[in-house]
Amino acid sequence: MVEVQHKGYKMNVEINAPIDKKALSELNAGDMVFISGTIYTARDAAHKRMAQALASGEELPIDVKDNLIYYMGPSPAREGRPIGSAGPTTASRMDKYAPALLDLGLGGMIGKGKRNKDVIDAMIRNGAVYFAAIGGAGALLSKAIVESEVIAYDDLGTEAIRKLKVERFPAIVVIDARGNNLYETAILEYKAE
Repeated sequence: MVEVQHKGYKMNVEINAPIDKKALSELNAGDMVFISGTIYTARDAAHKRMAQALASGEELPIDVKDNLIYYMGPSPAREGRPIGSAGPTTASRMDKYAPALLDLGLGGMIGKGKRNKDVIDAMIRNGAVYFAAIGGAGALLSKAIVESEVIAYDDLGTEAIRKLKVERFPAIVVIDARGNNLYETAILEYKAE
């Protein structure tokens, strides 16, 4: 895929997950990416359990270093598919848990919606990135998921932690590793037009 520019944003950037901090540092808010490789899912209940594990001095069920967590709870898989609809959930629900994971080396998060200042500060401190997936497009996003396996907290059902293999999963860099925030800059850009 050829990388092109549009209004200063890079389009069609191919990245592989897990993704190291150097590669994350080259991404800018507004860049359109396609993620391939391994990512993990976790939502509210799984994040709460991981926070409890950390508070108790236990190991997490996944190594977060350089990995991406997708805030998603899938619907049941149709026959012949690894997963059902797989749209993003609102990221702010994980804001109270995210800084601790970022401080452990989490490379990035995929969700929808804004993040609070503590999360953005932790992202800057750790060189992490926040990606947005398109809300309402869960059926289309599921086509980029080629494997899905529950690896922790099976009793949480759709909120269990899953290991996903993805191929060209589409996302937009909303907040880059320097704290540039597309939700803020896009408003100014389009307001000026």
